[in-house]
Amino acid sequence: IIMNSYQTLLYYCYSAIANAEQFAAEHLQFCKSLNLVGRIIVADEGLNGTISGTTESCKAYMDAILADPRFAKTDFKIDDVDKPSFIKMHCRYKSEIVHSGLRDPQMIDPNKQTGIHLEPHDFMTMKDRDDVVILDVRSDYEHNLGHFKNAIKLDIENFRDFPSKINELAQYKNKKILTYCTGGIKCEKASALLLHEGFKEVYQLHGGIIKYGKEAGGKDFDGKCYV
Repeated sequence: IIMNSYQTLLYYCYSAIANAEQFAAEHLQFCKSLNLVGRIIVADEGLNGTISGTTESCKAYMDAILADPRFAKTDFKIDDVDKPSFIKMHCRYKSEIVHSGLRDPQMIDPNKQTGIHLEPHDFMTMKDRDDVVILDVRSDYEHNLGHFKNAIKLDIENFRDFPSKINELAQYKNKKILTYCTGGIKCEKASALLLHEGFKEVYQLHGGIIKYGKEAGGKDFDGKCYV
């Protein structure tokens, strides 16, 4: 019996898309032409997707995305799976690729200003220092399922509550702030907002907990990562 090999891709890219609504409709057709399934959010500010298909289809998709100058810096997280992770293909236009309620691109634009990206091993060596605070930018539910030891969190049900709680971090303004989330996408906006609010040294775990699990073995992460 020959087993079909499938993959699931998780990715995001902050990059301005003109006519994003039209792009979403065309991108849906492109994904269907490759027999991919999954969910993609398209916004004026970029792409956020989780898609699944044969290894060949996934490679064709990645090649096409990376060949587009707008998305050339996209970092794909690739998982080998036994069967596709979704049933249908959705590609929808929304106001943001991760809902933060931060509508002002002059204030928060991850392409212009964001935290310093730390690779998993750099994050691991830095996180236990005295001058460092680890900040979980995910929801209470996700945090309670699993989190880094000593991580602080804001009491939020959803990431869109994050901006209203940021003042609670004022006591840490002189520390190095290490932000983390599931795949990295929320940290792009959270770290940009922290910098905007006057925090001097802000870092983020590049690729989030998912990449950290693969490259650093999940060291000092207690519990499960909610995906």
